[in-house]
Amino acid sequence: MPTYDYQCQSCGHQDEILQKMTDEPLTHCTHCHMPSFKRKFGMGIGLQFQGSGFYCTDYSKPSSPATEKSASKSNCGCGKTACS
Repeated sequence: MPTYDYQCQSCGHQDEILQKMTDEPLTHCTHCHMPSFKRKFGMGIGLQFQGSGFYCTDYSKPSSPATEKSASKSNCGCGKTACS
């Protein structure tokens, strides 16, 4: 379920409400109870990656320590220990 940001036009109170996408937008402020609660445009669902290693494990080529050592010994930068 997405969270929506609301702001009251009367008192200025801001609130973040967890709602179903099919729910009607709220109209009454949760602070002053006036019927001037408006949903802010453009907020909604955000994508969040949690944990470590998403980029390294999912999107890059695996590298071994031996490959990194051999690349550092190379003078030309091609990654080979002996260039032709």
